[in-house]
Amino acid sequence: MQALLDRQQQNRIKQWFPLEGPVSYDKYPRHMDFFQAGAQYRERCFIAANRIGKTVSGAYETSCHLLGDMYPKWWEGRRFVQRAITGWACGRTNETTRDIIQKTLLGPTRSQWGTGMIPKDRIVNVTNRQGVSEMADTIYVKHSSGGTSALGLKSYQQGRESFEGTAKDIIWLDEEPDISIYNECLIRTATTNGLVYLTFTPLQGLSETVLSFMPGGKLPEQ
Repeated sequence: MQALLDRQQQNRIKQWFPLEGPVSYDKYPRHMDFFQAGAQYRERCFIAANRIGKTVSGAYETSCHLLGDMYPKWWEGRRFVQRAITGWACGRTNETTRDIIQKTLLGPTRSQWGTGMIPKDRIVNVTNRQGVSEMADTIYVKHSSGGTSALGLKSYQQGRESFEGTAKDIIWLDEEPDISIYNECLIRTATTNGLVYLTFTPLQGLSETVLSFMPGGKLPEQ
């Protein structure tokens, strides 16, 4: 029984959006729309209220891409199956990135890493972020192709300049970024035809980032 519980704790990705049951994937039509849109659109945004599964959706898709072979049967979005990928997962501050994104992907504490969305037996290595207690810097994950995917954890408080540099296949932005940071993320994925997807509640109102996802850059007429 304990071995079974351990396997369940260390393979949580399989517990989300199952084919059947009381929490089956078809019970979440907006989440499915978000995933499916990735097949057609390079930029996506999941704007919704708090506590409805935005971060879980972002972590679920990110984990599927890092792993390569965990896409469910119902998946109609973009797939990365031929090779390992590189990406970023980003939050508002170092602390929120650690306490929300990192916790969802890895688990609550270092001793429990492997109990988050990424299966324990697929975590190759996790490097530390200097200056921030218990925060990971880069998560290395075994991809089904045989390569190793790399996901860096970043925060908006590091500033726009920290988002300059190398090309990325995926960038997940959990919580709303400043438009300058968002534009840098688009540049990082331009040469790879990569994905940039956002999950947030619009606490800053009609910001430039929010309006960029509205038709014509403005709210639809009532």
